[in-house]
Amino acid sequence: MMNRQVSRLALAALLLMIALIVATTYWQTWAQAGLADRQDNEIQRVAKFTIKRGLIYAGDGKTVLAKRVGNQTLYFRRYPQGKLAPHVVGYSTQSRSQAGIERSLDDYLTGSNANLNTVLTTTLDRLKGATVKGNNVYLTINPVAQRLANEALAGKCGAVVAIDPSTGKILALASSPTYNENLVERSFRLIRRISAPCRPAAPLLDRATQGLYQPGSTFKVVTAAAALDTGRFTPDSSFYDPGYCTEYGQKISNAGNPETGPEVFGRVNFTTALEHSINAVFCNIGKAIGAGTILDYAKRFGFYSRPPLETPLNERAASGLYKHGKLFNPSNPATQVDPGRLAFGQERLLVTPLQMALVAATVANQGVVMRPYVVEKIVSPGGSTVQRTHPDKLGRAVKPQTASELTSMMEAVVQGGTGTAAQIPGVRVAGKTGTAETGVANVYTAWFISFAPADHPKVAVAVVVENGGFGGKSAAPIAKTLMQAILHRS
Repeated sequence: MMNRQVSRLALAALLLMIALIVATTYWQTWAQAGLADRQDNEIQRVAKFTIKRGLIYAGDGKTVLAKRVGNQTLYFRRYPQGKLAPHVVGYSTQSRSQAGIERSLDDYLTGSNANLNTVLTTTLDRLKGATVKGNNVYLTINPVAQRLANEALAGKCGAVVAIDPSTGKILALASSPTYNENLVERSFRLIRRISAPCRPAAPLLDRATQGLYQPGSTFKVVTAAAALDTGRFTPDSSFYDPGYCTEYGQKISNAGNPETGPEVFGRVNFTTALEHSINAVFCNIGKAIGAGTILDYAKRFGFYSRPPLETPLNERAASGLYKHGKLFNPSNPATQVDPGRLAFGQERLLVTPLQMALVAATVANQGVVMRPYVVEKIVSPGGSTVQRTHPDKLGRAVKPQTASELTSMMEAVVQGGTGTAAQIPGVRVAGKTGTAETGVANVYTAWFISFAPADHPKVAVAVVVENGGFGGKSAAPIAKTLMQAILHRS
């Protein structure tokens, strides 16, 4: 009789356990998305702060970027590194909700993700009355490179992105002006008061992934990729440069000294045209291959789609042509797009620094586009790996031969062209400068994209400096500093 009662009690307990797990799984899997989007749900907000939120680490596995403080009842966020990587890490607060990885991986950080191991661990913690612990997140950010990027951008408005071209791993992702996440909760007014040499300062804006800029001559790499890969031109193709290109009856001049007029190069080959960034040559190449072909190749590099990073979707922008503030995908490029201006990075083209870093990384990776990622792994409170990011190919932009030819042409830019400020002794560097018009006379957005070593690439970089003048003077030295630091530690 006693055995029968014990058996019934055990069965009842088992059924209750199963019911609890099923219910928990439902709310964490199917209902979680809807609840997570309702950031005005006060009950949910309070409940989250009873959880020991997981830590966020930098790529060295030691530097803590986000930790928890509390009194065994409620736990809140602190950010020990302050301004190191706020646009990646984001924040999780009571009053201003969430941003960055804190938002996009909130389910993992609070132990409410649908992974079976997490569900069971969280359920058992609740049954025992123990405090629920979240998973720890390990990012790919190299703290040394990130700190250098921040220092290089100090006092400027702009962004820096560094990527491992063979894997897509983000090594640095910096935006300036920056902010201290610790101020978001109680001293937000101090963030509002941040000043910068640009208007608006917008310190919360991640200029690396959301900032949209005209790419200027850095886009010539995409145009050159299309011209070479289609077989229409080779690195030795010959052109005559009179200092301008005629399009729609108007002259489009090369860059030059305002006092002496545009530069005139005469007879040059394709490599020299990229080396010295000759607008007239690229204008004629654009007219020859057409805007449609250039845009098709741009899409191969990732344009017209938001880069698939782990940060929130609304914190990433797609690159491409824009019209009335919206992404413009022309149905008939031949009649809707100016091929000459598109070819050297004007027209209505707007890009993010992350996208241009992916362009450089793709050339470095023999034409293969890798999925960018900023999360290395997610680890349970007990130390087991919940999720690990594995390098993933998104597709091929150009043939290996084309990538090799582009690499040689971009090396010429650094060896003797507009990008000599990026030279690193003993290291072959491939790069491309950009000096984009802003609509204000003599005010330019400075660009530089690059990778090194050119013969065995380990890092690809994109730098943009608002109101920075010529890319070869202000952006290229920043890229050099970052590449040197990463190569020294690799």
